[in-house]
Amino acid sequence: MIWCIRECAQLNTCFGKLAAQVMCNRKTEKGVVFSENTPKAASQVHLSGLIRSTLQWKILGRCYLKMLSSIKTMFLILAATFTFGFTYFCLKSDIFQELYLAKFNSKLQHRQSIFYRTNPDCHPAEAIKCKNELFRLMNKLRKRVSLDQDENLPKCPEIPPDLGPLDIKFAYNMSLLKIISQNPNLQPGGHSRPKYCTALQKIAIIIPFRNRESHLRTWLYYMHPFLQQQQADYGVYVVEQTEDTLFNRAKLMNVGYSVAIKDYNYTCFIFTDVDIIPMDGRNLFRCSDNPRHMANSVDKFNFKLPYNDIFGGIVAFTKEQFIKVNGFSNVFWGWGGEDDELFQRVVAMGMKVERPDQTIARSKMISHKRDPGNESTGKSFHLIKKAHERLHKDGLNSLIYTIISITSHKLYTKITVDIGNGEDASSTEGILNLFNL
Repeated sequence: MIWCIRECAQLNTCFGKLAAQVMCNRKTEKGVVFSENTPKAASQVHLSGLIRSTLQWKILGRCYLKMLSSIKTMFLILAATFTFGFTYFCLKSDIFQELYLAKFNSKLQHRQSIFYRTNPDCHPAEAIKCKNELFRLMNKLRKRVSLDQDENLPKCPEIPPDLGPLDIKFAYNMSLLKIISQNPNLQPGGHSRPKYCTALQKIAIIIPFRNRESHLRTWLYYMHPFLQQQQADYGVYVVEQTEDTLFNRAKLMNVGYSVAIKDYNYTCFIFTDVDIIPMDGRNLFRCSDNPRHMANSVDKFNFKLPYNDIFGGIVAFTKEQFIKVNGFSNVFWGWGGEDDELFQRVVAMGMKVERPDQTIARSKMISHKRDPGNESTGKSFHLIKKAHERLHKDGLNSLIYTIISITSHKLYTKITVDIGNGEDASSTEGILNLFNL
């Protein structure tokens, strides 16, 4: 536009001088005086008019092209500014996040319908295979959604706001529907992530389980809000042993880790009993530079540490730490000993056990009788003594199990597994001979 104004001003100046010469009353050329009414003067005026008209149209054409180019550039700048601003607004808005998750759930349901439509004749013998393949497809989609969201949000604070003591009162009549209604932001499989920031860690919560439905409902009722208030990106995995034989808590923990690590890009693994509930939100469910013991102040023990080597209830490992100790031992059938043995593994690998301050680590245990099939065998003492000798050949690298089913509930992912019946551990001598100890 500025260029056009400048060109027009120069044109007017030029033709103003030409008109003054042509239209003057007296003009001499080779000694001849011309009047403005003479034919030659008239022809000069006509010629100058044609030249002026031609040049004017040429200049106007160039001005028009320049203006179009300028308007196009301005339009592109405005469009880019609007697009960037609108995109930024959408990424930060609750509406966009809800639409994004709604789209994810829609894709999930679409994939489920396609899978079952293309596999109409899944026989009972193949049902497990079909469900596990669907589980893999669902998790592949969820991982992609997670990566997309992480790029658009700031990091969550190191210490989440508004954390403090909690009022824990056990009630055994709560329903799963009530718990679901109180946690509308949960994704399938008991997954949740903060809306407005990217969590500092991705946490898998692993619970060994058998015949404790009322305790599980209580745990879900308190722990989902607890973890969400801590701005955690987490998933809950309930690992159920199928057989009515001796319970193997440690082996179920190893199975939960092995399934969860394939499910999502977790960086922290927290192994917890189903009957322990933290009483303070400041007891952060996170991993640290060393393995953590987060149930070091339980009401059952008058909020004191019973003995220094205790490492049960709730423990946390990073992926690297858990691999370093080779996970839990797989040979602890029945009640007791596996957590103390895990402590020995941690020490043997040159790590320390971290514990939060007991004032914020206070936890409440649901009182109950010991479950049938989880009796003490009296063999754990002999196993713990040889913990460091079995460390590299008993654990994750010797884990054998069969997945019966993986079910994605709204509040958790349930892994039903066959881990054997412990016949090789029917006697203390048999266990020790198994590892040439």
